[in-house]
Amino acid sequence: MRNGRRLRGIGLGAIALALGGLGLGADAPPRTIDAGGLTFQVPSAWKSSKPSSTMRRAQLTVEPAEGDTDPAELVVFAFPGGAGTVDANVKRWQSQFRDKDGNPPKVDSKTVQGKNAEVTRVEIAGHYIAPKFPGSVEVNDKPHWRLLGAIVQTNDTGYYLKMIGPEKTMNAAKAEFDGMLKSVNVEK
Repeated sequence: MRNGRRLRGIGLGAIALALGGLGLGADAPPRTIDAGGLTFQVPSAWKSSKPSSTMRRAQLTVEPAEGDTDPAELVVFAFPGGAGTVDANVKRWQSQFRDKDGNPPKVDSKTVQGKNAEVTRVEIAGHYIAPKFPGSVEVNDKPHWRLLGAIVQTNDTGYYLKMIGPEKTMNAAKAEFDGMLKSVNVEK
C-alpha cells in the first residue's frame, strides 16, 4: 500500500512538471520586427504576414479574444519626410470612428518613452467606419472596435503603427502593445 501511494505521488509530480512545462512554452520570447529604420519587439503569438501594400513596412495579426470573431491587425507605415504633424494624424485616425451619438469619439493621447525614441501613443474606441482601403468608397462597419496607435517622428521619417480590432481582443492585447512601445528602437 505504501509503495502504491509513493508511485501515485511520483505520477502526480510528473504530471505537474509536464503541465508546468507546457505553460512555459506559452511564454515564448518576443520577436523583433524590423520596419526599415525602426525595430520593436512583439509577442511570439502575434503572427507576421506579407504586407498587403507596398506602403506597409510590417503587418501582424493578433488572434481574437474569447467572444470576438475578428482578429486585430497591426500595420506599420514609414513615410520619408513624415506625413503631416502628429496632431493631424491623430485627427485622421479619430475621423475613422464615431461614438454612440455619431460624433468623433474622445482620443486618449500621451507621450511614452521607447528604447531610444519618444512615441506618441494613441487610443480611440467606437464604431469603426474607415474606408476599406485608401480611396475606397466602401467603408468598414464595425461597432465596438478600438485603435491603439503609435507615432514616431525622426529627422528623416515618420513611422505610424496602427493596431485595430474588436474591443475584447484589443483590451486583451493592450499591455502587450504598451510593452511593444517600450521596445521601439530607431536606428541612428
